[in-house]
Amino acid sequence: MLKRTLVIAKKDLKLSLSGGQGLVQAVLLGLLLIFLFSLSKPLGGAISPQAAGAIFWLASAFGLVLVFNDLFSIEEMNGARIGILSSPAPVHAVWLGKGLAGFGLLFVSQLVFLPATAAFLGQSVHGPWWLLWVTLFGADLGLVIIGALLGALSQGQAARESLLSVIVFPLLLPVLLSGITLFGLCFSPEHTMGYNQWLGLIFAFDCLFGGAGLFLFPFVYSGEE
Repeated sequence: MLKRTLVIAKKDLKLSLSGGQGLVQAVLLGLLLIFLFSLSKPLGGAISPQAAGAIFWLASAFGLVLVFNDLFSIEEMNGARIGILSSPAPVHAVWLGKGLAGFGLLFVSQLVFLPATAAFLGQSVHGPWWLLWVTLFGADLGLVIIGALLGALSQGQAARESLLSVIVFPLLLPVLLSGITLFGLCFSPEHTMGYNQWLGLIFAFDCLFGGAGLFLFPFVYSGEE
């Protein structure tokens, strides 16, 4: 299954990057959000580290929606989903492959958001760098688990096209809240104590919804009600 997962991820990355819609839209929307929120900075003042973390993860969450809508709409527009379901490839390989592709695209977007956060919001990393990267990895993993599951659910019927953007954010609240708090600690020049509980919440979220996704995705992707 690993080989088929990598094949699907490679295919999705190639199609997404050749079209450029999902990644470019995610980056542009994220940069626009960061810039617009930077205008709320008081004259001569600064945006707090917690607020900067919230803006970063808000840009990431909206980018997630665009990335996974693009990854699943590619097959939906070409009627390729039926062909994938008819192939000998396990359905779980589709979920893992799209999750892997989405993780890569989201991470590339965030590599643009981080310097934009520093430039527009006046932030720099004062806390340990390992905490920032562990937070980024763990929170992104939770984001793509939900994104790959709900991306499949939102495709196939016109009435479902906006479903991903409607229900994804309430589900992501625990991981987004943790990411915001931990990034606030990383951006703050003060102490960085108290991060263990938030990291634990992130990886508990990943495990819980990862197991749920493995169980639910075959039913969601095949369109079974």
